[in-house]
Amino acid sequence: MNFLPLYINYPSRIKPEIFPGVPILGLIRWYGLMYIFAFGTAFLILKKLMKEGSLDFTRKDGTLVKTTEDDIFSFIATGIVFLLVGARIFSTLVYDTSGIYYQKPWLIFWPFSSTGQFTGLAGMSYHGGFIGGLLGMIFWCKKNKRPTLKWIDAMVTAIPLGYTFGRLGNYLNGELYGRITTMPWGTIFPGAERFSSSIPWVKEFAQKCGLSVTSTLVNLPRHPSQLYEAIFEGLVLFAIIFLLRKKKPFDGFLAAIYTAGYGLFRFVIEYFREPDADIGYRISQETNAPLYLNTSLLNISTGQILCMLMILGGILLGVLSFYLSKKQRQK
Repeated sequence: MNFLPLYINYPSRIKPEIFPGVPILGLIRWYGLMYIFAFGTAFLILKKLMKEGSLDFTRKDGTLVKTTEDDIFSFIATGIVFLLVGARIFSTLVYDTSGIYYQKPWLIFWPFSSTGQFTGLAGMSYHGGFIGGLLGMIFWCKKNKRPTLKWIDAMVTAIPLGYTFGRLGNYLNGELYGRITTMPWGTIFPGAERFSSSIPWVKEFAQKCGLSVTSTLVNLPRHPSQLYEAIFEGLVLFAIIFLLRKKKPFDGFLAAIYTAGYGLFRFVIEYFREPDADIGYRISQETNAPLYLNTSLLNISTGQILCMLMILGGILLGVLSFYLSKKQRQK
């Protein structure tokens, strides 16, 4: 029998609010603070790339155009606006199953509950933010007559490290946790689904974790999938792109690596992350397959479908960028 607990209790002192119960300050949440860290990190990395000359370019008339901090700030600010709009729209129209946002679209950007309580814009989608941010970057580059693929390459160098903060924010909020696990780093999140202690497999599972069953409902350890994403989609992907930034063979190469790389990492991690209960699997080989446990690699979530599209999009972008670069060299 296991006597040592093989799990981690999520610290009860951590709340979604940084200053819970404090007037005004109680509205500040970890996830929102992490957005500030993410955008600040992106600015610092783009500033480094600017100093390296990665964003400078030569016009057709031979004039060298140098990048300034104002350019970077304007570029990021435009991207942020488009990113937030895209993330919010995608979250409400794709992931929300109530249908209320189709009936009352003005609620998409309404930060108050039906009782008038301030809730902020709760609910953001990465894939929506990806599309929105991409459109924002293209818009800025066309408006300011800058080489689009060169600037997008610079931005994707900065995104993964900033993304790490976003997933840390999810962890601190105790949300977007993974499926149940017996791994020693499995974490008991307070808001996770509980299971009846009278069910045999629940008792067996708890025993393997060294978890004492003292009530009728048991909260089992979960994969901290937010941290998996922070590590692989954030730190690892950042390291890969950052090391390749001076060796890229053509503009658009880093954007292709990021798009396909994120899609690949996220696709795999989705097997450890529990899908939204109201959506479940988009593709499933089993009837009523449980969401809290990965029973088949053929059970595919919404996120995985979108990640497959990202992988294909990254490959196509790489091929297209290569041929565009080849065509420009031949001129």
